[in-house]
Amino acid sequence: MFPLGSVLFPTLTLVLHVFEERYRALARHCLDGDRELGVVLIERGQEVGGGDVRFGVGTRSLIVEAVQTDDGRYGLGLVGVGRIRVDRWLPDDPYPRANVSDLADGDPGSDAWARRDALEALLRRVLAMQAELGQSAAPATVELSVDPGVATWQAAALAGLGPVDAQRLLEAPGADERLDLVASLLDDEALVLAQRVAGG
Repeated sequence: MFPLGSVLFPTLTLVLHVFEERYRALARHCLDGDRELGVVLIERGQEVGGGDVRFGVGTRSLIVEAVQTDDGRYGLGLVGVGRIRVDRWLPDDPYPRANVSDLADGDPGSDAWARRDALEALLRRVLAMQAELGQSAAPATVELSVDPGVATWQAAALAGLGPVDAQRLLEAPGADERLDLVASLLDDEALVLAQRVAGG
């Protein structure tokens, strides 16, 4: 298990720079095995040094790229493959470990595809206003996956949700709930941005 200050969503990617000895050992163990590791958000504490408190829902990830430097550090490229629930934390020696269960996504409702289209339009509006304000933003012409579930992860990542909102999204039961949550968060962001664009 790799506790971080950020959330990795299923289907999306993350680059890790591994320098602590315990996480180097974790990387070696994963690379010698099935190349999978869990990523969880730190609720309280720091990424370095241990002693942190972690959320109980995270993401199962696959190491798709690994580079080791001469001094033993690793650069790891991860892709999220699904959600997991921590059933029990095990001792952190030699590195954080846990017993986990996979969390399945609920089936999307019949209107999920229309709601996905509305979410894409809302995201484009937010990205356009961010660009107008000189913020770093993805192009407002972005196209989300046709799969409503995958589209929610993409929209959340492009919108730049903070870690707590990202964790709320990760813990949502399925695509329908994520569509509601991401749309609500983007609506709030759109209102704030619109006021700034108008000079308020």
